[in-house]
Amino acid sequence: MNNVIQVVVNAMALGGFYALIALAIGLVFGVMRLINFAQGEYMTIGAYALVVPTVSVAPPLLLGAWPAPLMIVGIVLITIGLAYATERVAFRPLRNTSPATLLISSFAVSYFLQHLVVLVHTGRPKSVGIGEALTKAVELGGGISVPGVQLATLVVTGTLLLALVLFLKKTPLGIQMRAAAENFEMARLLGVPANRVISMAFMISGLLAGAAALLMVVQTGTLDIRMGLMPVVYGFFATVIGGMGSLPGAALGGFLVGVISVLLQAYLPVDLRPFRDAGVFAVVILILLVRPQGLIVTRAARERV
Repeated sequence: MNNVIQVVVNAMALGGFYALIALAIGLVFGVMRLINFAQGEYMTIGAYALVVPTVSVAPPLLLGAWPAPLMIVGIVLITIGLAYATERVAFRPLRNTSPATLLISSFAVSYFLQHLVVLVHTGRPKSVGIGEALTKAVELGGGISVPGVQLATLVVTGTLLLALVLFLKKTPLGIQMRAAAENFEMARLLGVPANRVISMAFMISGLLAGAAALLMVVQTGTLDIRMGLMPVVYGFFATVIGGMGSLPGAALGGFLVGVISVLLQAYLPVDLRPFRDAGVFAVVILILLVRPQGLIVTRAARERV
């Protein structure tokens, strides 16, 4: 029983984590038809911001030693500012070009940011100790205990998802973003401000990247220049199987990918567990073979069909 509950908590926590990344990708794709692969570098730079290099031989200044509220606000502001800056500098001038050009620009931004981290911090992994209290097991009663970091991930992802839902449904700008995600050209014709909507989509993606970076560092305790790569790959898969351009589909796809990944890790034979990622990709292919348009299809996509 304990093992089953542990697997369920892990699956929901990882699913919520991937849902955050998938929503960040889905928001930007919805308003720009751009797969922003630089999302992983937003997370990486947000995590590396915990370590500020100094010119002395003393150990680096750990921003993770700051009070938790200041640390969280600082990291999130950095990733929001980074996402906004890349939209203004790299993507806005190319907005009216072909999707292929935007995609190439996305890869260029990703590699530029990755090598910028290498230039500042070198390519060697670093250890960062934050949130040590969350690594302890939490007793739920009845002899059931789960890692505190998993519960924290559930709380953070649940809160952010709820806040994003309320923002998209209850605020004028959120409603405009939903309209742009459904049909951007029609939304522009109806007076939706394109620059404001696109900038807000990037800023929200930066906020989600900052949250994801902090959760990753708490779980792993390490920094690596490629730490954002696989989460973004999984987030992209989640967006595809959920339905490109569908924000509920992105969230659903994220939870589905996370649950599949944890179940395979838990119940595959020991010798096959190193091939868990291949199993996840195989399940994604099967889902797309059955429903190539994704689990949730937007109105605009149905009209094109």
